[in-house]
Amino acid sequence: MACSVPLTPERSVGKVRKKLPVGIENFEEFSTEDFYYVDKTMFIVELLQNWGKVNLFTRPRRFGKSLNMSMLKCFFEVGCDPALFDSLKITQEKALCEKYMGKFPVISISLKSVDGRSFESASAALRTVIGNEAMRFQFLLESKNLSDTEKDSYQRLIKVGATTQAIYDMTEEVAAASLKTLSQLLFRHYGQKVILLIDEYDVPLDKAFQAGYYDEMVSLIRNMLGNALKTNNSLYFAVLTGCLRISKESIFTGLNNLKVHTVSDVRYDEFFGFTDTDVDEILKFYGLSSFKAVIQDWYDGYRFGNVDVYCPWDVINYCDELLADPGAEPENYWANTSGDDLIRRLLKKANQTTRNEVERLINGETMTKTIRQELTYRDVEDSIDNIWSVLYSTGYLTQCGRLPGRQMKLALPNREVRELFIDLVKDWFEETTLADSERINRFCAAFPAGDVATIQEMLHDYLWDSISVRDTAVRRNMKENFYHGMVLGLLRSQGSWLVQSNAEMGEGYSDISICTQERIGSVIELKYADDGNLEAACAEALKQIENKKYAEGLKHRSMKKVIKYGIAFCEKECMVVMA
Repeated sequence: MACSVPLTPERSVGKVRKKLPVGIENFEEFSTEDFYYVDKTMFIVELLQNWGKVNLFTRPRRFGKSLNMSMLKCFFEVGCDPALFDSLKITQEKALCEKYMGKFPVISISLKSVDGRSFESASAALRTVIGNEAMRFQFLLESKNLSDTEKDSYQRLIKVGATTQAIYDMTEEVAAASLKTLSQLLFRHYGQKVILLIDEYDVPLDKAFQAGYYDEMVSLIRNMLGNALKTNNSLYFAVLTGCLRISKESIFTGLNNLKVHTVSDVRYDEFFGFTDTDVDEILKFYGLSSFKAVIQDWYDGYRFGNVDVYCPWDVINYCDELLADPGAEPENYWANTSGDDLIRRLLKKANQTTRNEVERLINGETMTKTIRQELTYRDVEDSIDNIWSVLYSTGYLTQCGRLPGRQMKLALPNREVRELFIDLVKDWFEETTLADSERINRFCAAFPAGDVATIQEMLHDYLWDSISVRDTAVRRNMKENFYHGMVLGLLRSQGSWLVQSNAEMGEGYSDISICTQERIGSVIELKYADDGNLEAACAEALKQIENKKYAEGLKHRSMKKVIKYGIAFCEKECMVVMA
């Protein structure tokens, strides 16, 4: 996404500045639209030198897979524009460029849009993708190297209506053979074997599993890939990308020429994501070097092979925000574009041991797990251990040490993912506690009743059932916010109460205030006791209520009675004191 080509200071501070490529995955646009590009073109050299007939790269979303596939297409395809690679590292490999650049027919498809509520609609989406790609090669209809029978085969891949709108009308059987058929026709036309690029190959399987037509989609994808990759003499080589390494038994049956490169492998480790050097150069180019520590804290921490990697999507988006507003706070850019279903499934299946493991991760610790990198989507449901493996493969966890027997030390990569986990833990806790209405009603009723013992006892039980934030690297106010959110969620279960958070009261903003229909008010101040002294923290909370005159705000709302609570937390311990 951005270019490690040396740039002069004058260029970086000039009036015309390269645009940041937010969401740009088309390699051509980086040159034609003057986007900043991090030079990953040596990926081409590595791919050719470490030859594999069929190459599968698994990486998390938003780490540059689609852009790299577009780069491969632009480099190898007949008729490519060599100027797209001017000043990039690949041009130093003159003999390689002479031999390979612009010399191959290329079939390039992305399956990321193949979705649907039923197999029929998803299958139609897949056929549309293939038909759109086939339409790029209409010159085959006039090719002198193709027979009429071969041209008829091409016609079955496309059907052009009376208007310029293309209508794709291929059967499922034709779709299963489509990539092989198209590569054979291109080979016949050019006299050169074909390069096949399939981006996000596993998305249709993920969508199918979620929607309930997994077996049908597996069969279609297996047949399509088997034809294209296993028995295709017109194929020079193929590259596939995805998030998961789907097991051979699922869709790669009988494919003995597959080379798989996962996030654990050293080879190709620097070509997906931004390295530390990449980030330094981007920040220097845009005059944002002073933000390096923040970007490192939020978006670094991934470990691919032997290289520490940043998420490119995050770095580019945050730099773009900073250029508009130097005071902009970092956000969960990657997390906000991801499906969090896996983490939700983990929490729903979690026993006390698993909850403790999630708590350890949130608190900056590591845990050791046996990682299975070859799964089917159905396997994910079989065990919690498989969910851990998928979380690792998809970027929610990263490895920080390998042990014998496929075991790895795992951790949350950075603050962005940690905050995502914390938010989902809050949601999960609220869902599970609200399901037990009798229990939560008893807890809430204790507040207007002034029943300190019940509040403390039940809050302690809720803490035991939940996941706490105790990481020493997390600021105290962040820890308080976690417990604040938990108590607030419990109290808001009472639909007839007015429960406010950080509302203006007296001479400040109280943590939580309650107004009941019986006109009994409560003011709650929460503290986190870093030193474990819960009693002192409660006293500090009550003192703040008095000094800031929080209770006066409720009295002005016609509350007949106002109760003041100081609540202190330390890990899974708590204390409740009433003034």
